[in-house]
Amino acid sequence: MTTSALRRQVKNLVHNYSDAEIKVREATSNDPWGPSSSLMSEIAELTFSVVAFSEVMAMVWKRLNDHGKNWRHVYKVSGCVPLNIS
Repeated sequence: MTTSALRRQVKNLVHNYSDAEIKVREATSNDPWGPSSSLMSEIAELTFSVVAFSEVMAMVWKRLNDHGKNWRHVYKVSGCVPLNIS
């Protein structure tokens, strides 16, 4: 496990993120590779639940408003949103 993955897990516990929020964070991380299609599919399925949909969209909105060194968050979420809309 890399240090960034470990740091991400600690943040998830400290901030008490839900399963839906954790998946969006994983899909839009600063890692140089894109999210897996299975993860994207899981996020898309979560949007059929009203509660999970609001959690997913809140995290997407938070990621869209990142800037500076977190430019990959914005880049990756821009690829994630069309998949969840269709």
